Amino acid sequence: MTVGQETTSAEAVSTGSEFEAAPELASWPARAGAFALDVLLGVAVIVVTALLGYAARDSWTLWVYAAAATVAAAAVLVNRWLLPSITGWSVGRSLFAIRVERVPAGVPAGMGRLVLRDLAHLLDTVAVLLGWLWPLWDPRHRTFADLLLHTEVRVVPAPAADPGRRAGQVLVAGALVCVAAVGLSYGVQFRHDRAVDEARHQISEQGPKIVEHVLSYGIDTYQNDFKTAQALVTDGYRDQLIKQQQAVSKKPTTNQYYAVSSAILSAGTDQATMLLALQGQRGVDANTLRFITATVRVDFVKSDDGKWQLSNLTVLKSPRGGR
Repeated sequence: MTVGQETTSAEAVSTGSEFEAAPELASWPARAGAFALDVLLGVAVIVVTALLGYAARDSWTLWVYAAAATVAAAAVLVNRWLLPSITGWSVGRSLFAIRVERVPAGVPAGMGRLVLRDLAHLLDTVAVLLGWLWPLWDPRHRTFADLLLHTEVRVVPAPAADPGRRAGQVLVAGALVCVAAVGLSYGVQFRHDRAVDEARHQISEQGPKIVEHVLSYGIDTYQNDFKTAQALVTDGYRDQLIKQQQAVSKKPTTNQYYAVSSAILSAGTDQATMLLALQGQRGVDANTLRFITATVRVDFVKSDDGKWQLSNLTVLKSPRGGR
């Protein structure tokens, strides 16, 4: 007596009078590799450019990073949804010779089903990634998304075109975008740091002199001294300075200040804040001459023509002194 042997679905399926080999299901490593090339590479580009854009100091570099991230996202979607409906393949799946097919029809999943399937992958993710691992023990190697959309990932004949070459080009392109983004960030940051260093050097030399000229005037030259001071401040601070000068003009005298020490509290490419300790003298008569000291906090901005101007002055320690 001959004992019949049961044919499993993985070996053959009956189609009436014929037996037809069952489709070979894609392995989990093949699916993971295809997903990494199709999705994770694009996500890596998006994450890199997004992080660099968040740290960008210039608006134009922010737009560059935003454009790169947008192009990367669009490329992922086109590769996942549009290309399979046109060529039958995504880049990653062509490399591993696998394809998403509808069951039981066994035909390639269309663009609409692929879109819904990727959206359904959210279920695979929110279930603590359990859905992504489900193919490891599911008889038909399906994720939750596959179960919901009635799809399977099957092994099919490799495309005629060289998929390895195309996959290599995609990998190189993604790597170059990331390297270029990092290089741009480094270049912009290096240039910014140099500009800040130059600004600190300029304001350390010019800042104390600007304050001395703004606060100092002579009894015989105060009108010209006031005009000089007005040219050293911003438009926003000039009205306040003029009011102070008008008050002094009612009873002019000599007022001389000298910066004896200074410290830069903060500095950028076109703005800076300094703390200055001042000493000087007020008056012209030796009998009434006063030696004075003061501590001030001063804000500076750089004008369009590259000149530093005083934008605000706050007296932290009022002038004090005696004969």
